[in-house]
Amino acid sequence: MKLLSKILLPLGLAALFAGVASAQQKELTVGSSATYRPFAYENPNKEIVGYDIDIIKAVAQKAGLQIKIVNTPWTGIFAALNNGDVDLIISGVTINDKRKQSYDFTAPYFEARQLIGVHKDSAIKGLKDLAGKKIGVVTGSTGDDIASREFGKTSQNIKRFESTPVAVSELANSGVDAVIGDNGVIAYRVQEHKQLKTVSDADFPKEYFGIAVKQGNKALLDKLNAGLAAIKADGTYARIYKTWFHAEAPVLPAQ
Repeated sequence: MKLLSKILLPLGLAALFAGVASAQQKELTVGSSATYRPFAYENPNKEIVGYDIDIIKAVAQKAGLQIKIVNTPWTGIFAALNNGDVDLIISGVTINDKRKQSYDFTAPYFEARQLIGVHKDSAIKGLKDLAGKKIGVVTGSTGDDIASREFGKTSQNIKRFESTPVAVSELANSGVDAVIGDNGVIAYRVQEHKQLKTVSDADFPKEYFGIAVKQGNKALLDKLNAGLAAIKADGTYARIYKTWFHAEAPVLPAQ
């Protein structure tokens, strides 16, 4: 029996380590919508780059994960996660109670708030001023949620678009009176049109972006959180933030 144990134990350990190595070598597919500059977009070489991309690459390196990043349209990004087409999502996804019912999120990696894009000669100063106006939002976004709560989900004045660039272009061409969206993207896109500006509303709460995984995938979530904590601790997170937003990184909540 002792002899058998001596033989089986090394074999068992070898199998265990082989299984661990195999799991570590599994390439994970990351879904990200590359229409969300500066968070994720395609450069002239058709490579997906941006703040989100730098973050997930740094997190993966610290966590010992192999990843490939796939351009996934926002309108189908959660379905891709549900169906197993992607293993995780990093795409400016706001952590909120509704989404937490269906998905698990890492600790935050970005502090966000909503901004309203309007024409420079507009008298709009906040959300209440959008009553009776045509409002552009990205389908399923936080901006969509805010407009729907304020003016009714079926309001004919809410115009839904597949991406922020399309919505802002519609604003620039006077197809809508305002666009509601995440600060980083709206500010970036509005500056491309000299006739536009942004306005903020003090009633818009702070929000946070997180990396989303399937609910119950604790093993992957723990690895991602460990990697995220590591890049926050060693200064990598702060360097990435400053590169893309030319400002000091805010202190983010632990969860």
